[in-house]
Amino acid sequence: MKSDEMVVDVSQDWLQACTVQEHFMRGPGQSHCQVDFSASCRQMRALGGDCYDFACLEDARVAMLVGDASGKGVAAALMMASVQASLRTAADFIGDDLAGLFKAVNVQACLSALADRYATLFYGVLNRATLTLRYVNAGHNPPVVVHRDGSLDWLEPCGPPVGLFPDAAWREGVMQLHPGDVVLAYTDGVVEASGASDREWGIDDLLQAARARRTHSADELVRSIFDAMDGFSEGVQMDDATVAVLRAD
Repeated sequence: MKSDEMVVDVSQDWLQACTVQEHFMRGPGQSHCQVDFSASCRQMRALGGDCYDFACLEDARVAMLVGDASGKGVAAALMMASVQASLRTAADFIGDDLAGLFKAVNVQACLSALADRYATLFYGVLNRATLTLRYVNAGHNPPVVVHRDGSLDWLEPCGPPVGLFPDAAWREGVMQLHPGDVVLAYTDGVVEASGASDREWGIDDLLQAARARRTHSADELVRSIFDAMDGFSEGVQMDDATVAVLRAD
């Protein structure tokens, strides 16, 4: 094969890989789930280690996933794709046992990941009938529940990242939501965005942006958070950045 043909071949493979990663984060249509959710993932490179996903489950439930694999680029993307695929498959067999679900995903991640590779994950399941949110936070930045009145609750980690310790265990957390409450999950690339003074955007700025638009649609809330982050950082991005929002109605 000639060198120019090899370049074209590699470019096509790269585009296909990007398409596959985008497909993993496409999620179901909102009309199918009948719930207000939205997310955006901006990778620093064509491929990256951030991810999000939404899934409509039986019994009027909606699942939300946000993750961040260590490192950047192709290696991080491959690990996150493996973790997402493992989680989707395990969920079909394990069902409602969220802690057991993460043990199964972790075993696969430890077997397949390279040394020192891991992924932080937040996985929540909202019961739309009772507005009960059950979740596992595997070493991820704590998502925040922004209540309709502006008060906050944090969904703290309840176990380590997946892929580090084969015998790791997680516990399930439960949060009772109310109509109008918003679950906001994000990756560290959002709060660690840097401004001209080298100050990070930080949690306080994220919360200010979220509270200002908490009664708006999930789409508008996600856009406004990225707009506020970009205004602070002057559009300079140093890490993969993901924001995902699920509204309880």
